[in-house]
Amino acid sequence: MSAEHHPLAGQPAPPDVLVDLEALRESYFSRRPDPSCPEQQVSFGTSGHRGSALDGSFNEWHVLAITQAICDHRKQHNIAGPLFLGADTHALSEPATLSALEVLAANGVDVMLAPAGQFTPTPAVSFAILEYNRGREGWQRADGIVVTPSHNPPRDGGFKYNPPHGGPADSDVTTDIQAAANDYLKRELKGVLRSDAERALATPGCHEHDYLGQYVAALGQAIDLDVIRASGLRLGVDPLGGAGVDYWPAIAERYGLALTVVSNVVDPRFAFMTLDWDGQIRMDPSSPWAMQRLTQLRDRFDIAFACDTDHDRHGIVTRSAGLMPPNHYLSVAVDYLFRHRPGWREDAAMGKTVVTTALIERVAERLGRRLFDAPVGFKWFSSGLLDGSLGLGCEESAGASFLRRDGRVWTTDKDGITAALLAAEITARTGRDPGICYEVLTETLGRPFADRVDGPATREQKQRLAGLSAESVTARTLAGDEVTAVLTRAPGNGAPIGGLKVVTAGGWFAARPSGTEDIYKVYAESWRDEAHLQQLLQEARSLVDTALSGG
Repeated sequence: MSAEHHPLAGQPAPPDVLVDLEALRESYFSRRPDPSCPEQQVSFGTSGHRGSALDGSFNEWHVLAITQAICDHRKQHNIAGPLFLGADTHALSEPATLSALEVLAANGVDVMLAPAGQFTPTPAVSFAILEYNRGREGWQRADGIVVTPSHNPPRDGGFKYNPPHGGPADSDVTTDIQAAANDYLKRELKGVLRSDAERALATPGCHEHDYLGQYVAALGQAIDLDVIRASGLRLGVDPLGGAGVDYWPAIAERYGLALTVVSNVVDPRFAFMTLDWDGQIRMDPSSPWAMQRLTQLRDRFDIAFACDTDHDRHGIVTRSAGLMPPNHYLSVAVDYLFRHRPGWREDAAMGKTVVTTALIERVAERLGRRLFDAPVGFKWFSSGLLDGSLGLGCEESAGASFLRRDGRVWTTDKDGITAALLAAEITARTGRDPGICYEVLTETLGRPFADRVDGPATREQKQRLAGLSAESVTARTLAGDEVTAVLTRAPGNGAPIGGLKVVTAGGWFAARPSGTEDIYKVYAESWRDEAHLQQLLQEARSLVDTALSGG
């Protein structure tokens, strides 16, 4: 296992790293995936199918097959309302959107598209689905597709289905869609209905929808924008060339915020990015390597933030702490929200994934709130957010969504925009930025030391890691402490976590494969010090090395 950083990590992307857009687009249309090759099959991870046209893992045939499978799913489950279709700024998102539209139109699906030239953040699609479905039942319900590989490198494309509850599709749904799509690939698209893109755009079933206007107009229902405006805080935002690039100026204008967009450049090569830890371009707002542009500007603003390409993740930059680790900010956000949202249900729970900081567990205990500890994947929070039984759901990878101020659902998918603006609300109301709030919080509840190590892993290695059992851990102690639990299922709902988590009184570690990239992830957290954290990681590495080698 290697955690070494690339020598150019944090540096501007050199020309030889930039993707060849013409070659990428040509491969999308010309390369046909081999359905007998596992790497080229449709595979829904924690958030949709992702891959690259250059590898034969995200091509026109994939999108045509998946979209027809979604149309079949709609018919089987009596979903006849419109489909809200959004896309981010990745190079493959535009052709994939047109491919999807060809199939949707041929199947007679009413499609809601943003105005020409405007991109659509994931939370805006979720919000639109929920707003449309309010008061509607049965066949009238709408669903959606988001064409995005999230923060993945520029060469990648992604395709995600959101059913009528507005959040990521459950595993049973994605399993059926995946199987049907792969069957279409095996049959060389026999049974896939399709019209040409120009004709599809001209059909009566293709409608323009004002995602931006609808979302921005309602934003004050989730965030106290009045207190932010009255504070006069100087805010900075970096959209990282993503789908929210037009949303931030609209938010600033409508609500009178002193908000500066540090760059409105949209470049499918993402040439303005600094390289991530492994030398890849990755629009990850939680990565200190990828976030160099904004962190270098932090003294210009009272609080600053960024979002990834589809704007479902957030990154918070404060004067006091610089770029906050996601676990730090999420702990502050949870503590703040459950003390400043009197309109929420008294029994509304805190939702987190099993690899998110245990500090939130201590916050829940102090505030007397139930904790819902779930596997990785935001789909586990959608139903609770929908009915208000969850006040918030969050993931250590900087994804979160929470209820409107009156306790009604806002989005059931991750929302980087509201999570970012919450940092401004916290600063305005408390007089402390979230970095300082974290220091105050840990003085009372204890300071965890945490880290996550990523490394490359093949598909077979990822399967071995996901299949680890409690019996894989034979040691009775971990980093000098007695092992109190070895978890392969989440405490909140008993669902498999796709790996394992080992817990002691002094800390924990978890190991799991990524659901979106060919990497594995090892998480660890210590309640003692940095040395104890490194001991936890070392012992975790030994276990993962054995699993990856097939031992």
